[in-house]
Parts: sequence; structure tokens; C-alpha cells
Amino acid sequence: MSTVIAGMGHMDWLSIGDAGMPVPADTEKIDLALTNNLPSFIDVLKNIISELEVQKIYLADEIKTKNPEQLTAIKEVLPGIEIEFMPHTDLKKSLSKTHAFVRTGEMTPFSNIILESGVTF
Repeated sequence: MSTVIAGMGHMDWLSIGDAGMPVPADTEKIDLALTNNLPSFIDVLKNIISELEVQKIYLADEIKTKNPEQLTAIKEVLPGIEIEFMPHTDLKKSLSKTHAFVRTGEMTPFSNIILESGVTF
């Protein structure tokens, strides 16, 4: 995963998702799922943002009503970061534009995110 992050530039995308997210065949997949809920989406997100400067995130509209607890957790981990919401179908299509998709063991709906890289200066 560090190799993928190291190869990213300003405004590049990296995605993280739950165990059930369908990923386009041409998108690199990093599968961290060991079993149900291990590792969790939030634990993986925290680890990745320790290496990646994030300026914006993209989430499915559906997370607002289908998984508001996860939305709250994301906002706590990424305070002040701009959020753009889109239909889940559009988020899935956007995965083809990401450098990689990191699969977690998360088993809650709509626990998927696209991170847009920023710069540290």
C-alpha cells in the first residue's frame, strides 16, 4: 500500500471500501480482509491518512441514511476535509479512476470512500 501512496501526486485518487464493493477489473486491488469486520474500514482509513495528505473525499449519498454512524466516524477522522456526495452507482464507476482500491473486512453498508490527495506544502 505504501508503494501506491508513494506513487500518487496532487489530486490523485485512492479508494477504500467494504468487503462487498465491486471493483472494476482494471483497478489495482489491495485486499486486507482477513475475516468479517477485520480490519475495519475506519482502522484502515486511519492508517492510510497517516501516510497520505487528503484534501477532499467522495462518499455515496446513501451513507447519510443507511450508515450515518460510519459517516460520523469518517468526519471525526477527517475533520474539516471537503466532502462531495454522489449516488453509490457513480461512486462505483469512479473506482476505475483510482490508483488502487483497498478492500477491508468491513461489513456495514456504504463504507466506501475515495480519497483525493493533497500536498503537504
